[in-house]
Amino acid sequence: GIISLISLAVLSYERYCTMTRTREADTTNYRKSWTGIILSWTYSLLWTVPPLFGWSSYGPEGPGITCSVNWHSKDANNASYIVCLFIFCLVIPFAIIVYSYGKLLCAVRQVSSISKGPGRSREQRILVMVVVMVVCFLLCWLPYAAVALIATFGKPGLITPAASIIPAILAKSSTVYNPIIYIFLNKQV
Repeated sequence: GIISLISLAVLSYERYCTMTRTREADTTNYRKSWTGIILSWTYSLLWTVPPLFGWSSYGPEGPGITCSVNWHSKDANNASYIVCLFIFCLVIPFAIIVYSYGKLLCAVRQVSSISKGPGRSREQRILVMVVVMVVCFLLCWLPYAAVALIATFGKPGLITPAASIIPAILAKSSTVYNPIIYIFLNKQV
C-alpha cells in the first residue's frame, strides 16, 4: 500500500514536470524512471521495517485473517508509529499528488486552447488515467486509515473485528485496480 501511494506521488510529480516542460521528453532516458522506482521502494521500506525492530509491531488484524500493523495497541510506542505512518505515508504523499495535479490542471487549461497536438492529447489521457488511479486508491485506503486511527485513539472495542473487514479488504484489493484502470484508459494496450 505504501509503495502504491508513493509511486502515485512520484508519478504525479513526474507528469507535472513532463507536461510543464517546454521541450519534448526524452523517451530513451530511463534514469528518472529508475530513480522514481528506487525512491518509492526505499521510502516504503524505511516505513515498513520499524515494526520489525520494536517501533510498534505486526500482528493479526480484524478477525485474524490478515496481518497488519498492530493498531489495536494503545501504548505510546504504537500510537506514535501509527500517527507517523498516517502523516508520512498517506497525508504527505497525497499533498504532493494534489499539488502536482492542481498545478498540472492549471497548466493544461492554459495550454489546451493554444496547442491541440497529438502529444498533448496523449498527455491529457495519461493525466486522466493517473487521476482515476489516485481517486480509486484513496477510496480504498481512506476507510482503512480512518479505522486504524479510530482503533488506535478511540475507545477500546469501538472497532470490532467485523467492522474492520470491509476497510481491510478494500485496502488490500487496491493493488488490483491500477492494472485494470491502466488497461481501460490506455489506448496503446
